[in-house]
Amino acid sequence: MVRGCTGDGWCARFVESHRPGLNFALLVVCYILYLIVGAGIFSAIELPYEDELRKELREARQDFLTESPCVSDARLEELLARALEASNYGVSVLGNDSGHNWDFVSSLFFTSTVLTTTGYGHTVPLSDGGKAFCIFYTLFGIPVTLFFLSAVVQRLMVLVSRRPVSYFHRRWAVDKSKLAAIHATCLAVLVALLLLIVPAWIFADLESDWNFLESLYFCFISLTTIGLGDYVPGETHSKERNPHPQLYRLAITAYLLLGLICILVLMETCCELPQMRRFRQRFYQERVRELDSETTNIIDRDHLSDQLSDPADDTMDHLPTIPSVSEQAASIRQNGKSPPYTPASVEKLR
Repeated sequence: MVRGCTGDGWCARFVESHRPGLNFALLVVCYILYLIVGAGIFSAIELPYEDELRKELREARQDFLTESPCVSDARLEELLARALEASNYGVSVLGNDSGHNWDFVSSLFFTSTVLTTTGYGHTVPLSDGGKAFCIFYTLFGIPVTLFFLSAVVQRLMVLVSRRPVSYFHRRWAVDKSKLAAIHATCLAVLVALLLLIVPAWIFADLESDWNFLESLYFCFISLTTIGLGDYVPGETHSKERNPHPQLYRLAITAYLLLGLICILVLMETCCELPQMRRFRQRFYQERVRELDSETTNIIDRDHLSDQLSDPADDTMDHLPTIPSVSEQAASIRQNGKSPPYTPASVEKLR
């Protein structure tokens, strides 16, 4: 007779011993479901608009052929195909389009969007030489850009996140995890205000065809490096609204680079939250009970050295409180059957 899972607790032991793997499998399933739900919602919202637009274009094309009997349908098809091909390369056939996509400032804007992997797609190399150079340029440029952004973000993290949290932790004696969460929330509000709301108002005023929602959409899509390319600033040719197009394009380039750095700082701040670290451990943490005392000692010493090596903290002020070590010890007590190893240095502090 086969005994049930509830009788001998086999299922409970299996779940407990394979909890990180099961959590990761659940994460994969949830992400796939999230993709499917998003695709369904986008399809339900956008498909009627696409059908309506196709209908309007067919009617406009038929009206043009009816009013212009000297133009054949084949010739109109050829003209439209050529115009669309040129538009995909950033060249418009409209009469008011007199700008250039490959002057120095526009090329600088292109290189910044390519190296940051934003890639609007409105301007692309036309020649074979340009395409070949783009491959070579980005092959080395993207890793260098990632290294540059990482170095800048890590230096800013000390000034923007770690020092303020450590300072108020010492001054107010507030729990560091709660203080870090409050700081991350305030930083997110500040970034949203200065990099999304205010620039969206500015773009809505400068771009004649954009409203506030479209401007906010452009800022978000750009700073998250999605870069769909459906909205690109500087395409308006109104001299009244944009008297200095080159300076305007240069300012946009600086905004995108600085904004991307600020977004990365915010993301890194959120990822370093103790709550986020504990949540991530649910998906990849090894079973602590299988770690020997030497490995556990190395882990504790690494966490201790990370806390004591922070250049923003005073060593004497931080010796009494070491949250990361205590959290590690608490995690070991919860997950392991055997009592945890406690370093001598930590025992003295207690």
